[in-house]
Amino acid sequence: MPDPIVITRTVSIDPSEIEETFVRSAGPGGQNVNKVSSAVQLRFNLMASPNIPEAMKRRVAVLAGKRLTKDGIIVITANAYRDQPMNRADAQQRLVDLLVAGAHVPKARVATRPTFASKQRRLEGKAIRSSTKSLRNRRPDLDGA
Repeated sequence: MPDPIVITRTVSIDPSEIEETFVRSAGPGGQNVNKVSSAVQLRFNLMASPNIPEAMKRRVAVLAGKRLTKDGIIVITANAYRDQPMNRADAQQRLVDLLVAGAHVPKARVATRPTFASKQRRLEGKAIRSSTKSLRNRRPDLDGA
């Protein structure tokens, strides 16, 4: 039995949850492209995974974007390399990176008020800018003095 794929200290996924299919890749490679299925299409059923907490599933679903199907399956296609094992490793690493990013709980923002000094600096800057702009609207002094 293969070792589980570690996401965080508490979360790991079983490699049997990942389904890989190999398809023909587009791009460079000459005649090799037409014969060898080197691209990898990795599928991971996020919503059915028993090892991932619900809150993490929601965050990963948002991060996955259009890579997530309506059924809750993440689909990652890797075809950057001409070598099937390298594409396979790339797809798995991209899945792990996505899950690690979803495991990070965003820090709640604490509302703060601007300080009195920062308000003063802002108003001083506005006054300087206002005087600069008001000087533009004046007619030139033609007396030459």
